[in-house]
Amino acid sequence: MVRGRDGAVVVPSYAEVLRAPSFLPIFVASTLSTWGDYIARITIAAVVFGWTGSALATAATFAVSLVPTILGRALLGPFCDRFPPRLTLVGTHLVRALVVALLMVTVTTTQSVPLVLVLVFALEFVGGPAATAGQMLLTDVFPDRRLYARAFGLNTLATQINQAIGLAVGGAVVGVLGDTKALLLDLATFVVGAAVLATIRPRTSPAARDDTSFVRDLVAGWRQIRGNRVLTRLLALSLVSGLGIAAPEAVALPYASAHTGSSAWGGLLMAAPIVGAVAGLLLIGRLPAERQSGLIMRLALLMPLPLLVTVFEPHLGVVWVAWFLCGALQSYMLPLQAAFTLLVPTAMRGRVFGLAGALSVGVTGLCFLAAGWVSEKTSPAASVGVCAVVTFGALVLLAARWPREEVAGRIHDTFAGPDDHEVAHEVVDTTTSPTTAPPPRIVLADPEDGPAAGATAEQRRGTVPGG
Repeated sequence: MVRGRDGAVVVPSYAEVLRAPSFLPIFVASTLSTWGDYIARITIAAVVFGWTGSALATAATFAVSLVPTILGRALLGPFCDRFPPRLTLVGTHLVRALVVALLMVTVTTTQSVPLVLVLVFALEFVGGPAATAGQMLLTDVFPDRRLYARAFGLNTLATQINQAIGLAVGGAVVGVLGDTKALLLDLATFVVGAAVLATIRPRTSPAARDDTSFVRDLVAGWRQIRGNRVLTRLLALSLVSGLGIAAPEAVALPYASAHTGSSAWGGLLMAAPIVGAVAGLLLIGRLPAERQSGLIMRLALLMPLPLLVTVFEPHLGVVWVAWFLCGALQSYMLPLQAAFTLLVPTAMRGRVFGLAGALSVGVTGLCFLAAGWVSEKTSPAASVGVCAVVTFGALVLLAARWPREEVAGRIHDTFAGPDDHEVAHEVVDTTTSPTTAPPPRIVLADPEDGPAAGATAEQRRGTVPGG
């Protein structure tokens, strides 16, 4: 653990993270993959709209990109425990490049909407394990947990920015290059990403192959979550927050249209939470991991409150600021996800991350539908207000049973203590099992007991979070 002259914890800088061996290639490959995703989605949507002129068929291309992501994360997540994360990522990129090539052939030789939707489904499905493998690879590259937390924050920040860039670049690419060349550029992002990832050499040993069935893998992952009270609460908080997070984006376009008769403000309102999230991540990222984690529930309770301004339908500029604040308060998701990652034993991360990611994406989709349904039955402003109130009520109930001391104790044990570097070395020690830490470091106390129930700080330190 790095400390200043006064003994205070020093938060690693982004420059330290970027200087770490192997991180920059991972960062570049992740950026290219995100851009490729959005280029593909926008290109296919434009192609389908050009063929059919149907808004419903166009919307179906976006819907088809959501469901397979859920299935891919849940069903293919165990691959991340059976094969090294780098190999999983390279393979995923190459398979997705092949699917994009098939899309190019389909777009240029047919006008079959069903075939295009099947290929889009396949493209998103095989990409399911990529997010999980990326997280696991990051823990391999950064055995120092403070550097890992900082790198995770940088990746999260970059993802927010790259989503905006991907949307802008995707639209521009389709308009300037046309459908086929846009898909060719998409294919290139996956091929280049795979080549970049192939150059890195993580310091940890590859994962051992597992002969158990995928069904047993998924059951084991769920038992891991359910058997750990802290993991269960962290996942619950993430899911409960979904309605308040999704509501502004879900009704931004109809809200702006109802107040101005134009969709121009719609894009600005949709961007407000994203811009706010970037600002929030920059601010919370300056704090040590322990202080970040201590703010999780406080920020969560505040998050939906700015949305209540929307009910009074003030000037759109005021609404933009309120939604910006809501996005900034969502920064608690950074320490929540980092803590979840570190609490999952290494050998279980693929299946646990896959299940948690699938649940998160699925609940987010349902929250978008719920916000839209309430908007149709009432109004966009009322929908945002209802979603904010429901989210706040659920958060209050969760806060009443929040294991604050247990969460704080385990996170403190993870990031503090004189033997941090010893723990880091043990993570990459090839004399032990390549996929699991020594038994005392991955066995949790009874889930209903506190952190001190028969477990020493040494034992608890090995059971830290991931998301």
